[in-house]
Amino acid sequence: MTLPEVQNAIHEKKICILIPTYNNEKTLKRVIDGVLDYTENIIAVNDGSTDSTISLLAQYPQITVITLPENKGKGNGLKIGFRKAKDLGYHYAITIDSDGQHYPDDIPVFVEALLQEKHDVLLIGNRNMSQDGIPKKSSFGNRFSNFWFWFETGIKLEDTQSGYRLYPLLKIPKKYFTPKFEFEIEIIVRTAWRHVPVKNVPIKVLYDPAERVSHFRPFKDFTRISILNTILVTITLLYIIPRNFVNNFKKKSFKRFIKEDVLESDGSNRTKAFSIALGVFIGFSPFWGFHTVLVISLAVLFKLNKVLAFVASNVSLPPLIPFVIAASLFLGSPFVQGDSNILSSELNFELIKNNLLQYVIGSAILATSMSAICGITTFLFLNKLNPENE
Repeated sequence: MTLPEVQNAIHEKKICILIPTYNNEKTLKRVIDGVLDYTENIIAVNDGSTDSTISLLAQYPQITVITLPENKGKGNGLKIGFRKAKDLGYHYAITIDSDGQHYPDDIPVFVEALLQEKHDVLLIGNRNMSQDGIPKKSSFGNRFSNFWFWFETGIKLEDTQSGYRLYPLLKIPKKYFTPKFEFEIEIIVRTAWRHVPVKNVPIKVLYDPAERVSHFRPFKDFTRISILNTILVTITLLYIIPRNFVNNFKKKSFKRFIKEDVLESDGSNRTKAFSIALGVFIGFSPFWGFHTVLVISLAVLFKLNKVLAFVASNVSLPPLIPFVIAASLFLGSPFVQGDSNILSSELNFELIKNNLLQYVIGSAILATSMSAICGITTFLFLNKLNPENE
């Protein structure tokens, strides 16, 4: 795209450039000057800087400056910047770090990628993490983040930690729970949960140790990120995956649902057998009240047949529960000390409470053995019935 085309697209699409900054006096001027080559739609958020940032920003009366009295973290600065951008009527915000690692001349990359999309999209700059000068901790952290983002959303990206991004301001969540670096993980995961596509675009990156000032605190921030991912994974398994499954069911006719989700003509006999095995394992496991959520979540995670797994998990229907409990207690009795004879006891939940270890061990044995038996039997049956699928 030519410069006039980029400038015109920025105006028509109502795009602003958001620059959060904290004590980056060495590089901030270069970043702002580079962005001004493309637009004056700039919002700079001074997050309580104690260097010459305030006087430096005063040299740019044409841009919007927000000065916070104290440093509260990058996430907090971005949230305030997003609110200001929406108040000013912008629909998109391109965020660029002020430490000099991002090149303003990559702005056209985001603009062009946005123009190619028919719907709103969240774009993340994809850095070349293998180039010279990239800190090893950054490469490791990026791979770590990529994996959990995939687990939580099902979207595979090569870079989820770059701060050079384009956000669809009208589609991102309105409230957030994290104020610092982990905010950039929270926002992309929760935006993806809203069914907004999240994609990478190629960008350049510069790591100059003489200029760059990093405020990332490895131990504290990595701990905060790990805690956030634990929460997001829990929400994914207990709510997001079951929600998506139910929504997909509602969108399809019963005939189409049976054909695509039950029969799955492109699913192998092995996949179907594993689906049955998973369902039986969960059904016999002692996770009462969570069987449906667990089986659907794990089936989606491992790309198994969700309906077959769900149907198989119903081996623990209410009429069968006493037999499942009795079998679990019986199988677990050889592994505990003391009087564990259940035949002379009344079968109820008080018995389970008093023999909890026995029950847990027994249910693990029962779930594993029955899962293996049902899975193998299903595979042999399907392979004999329809061998061309293997």
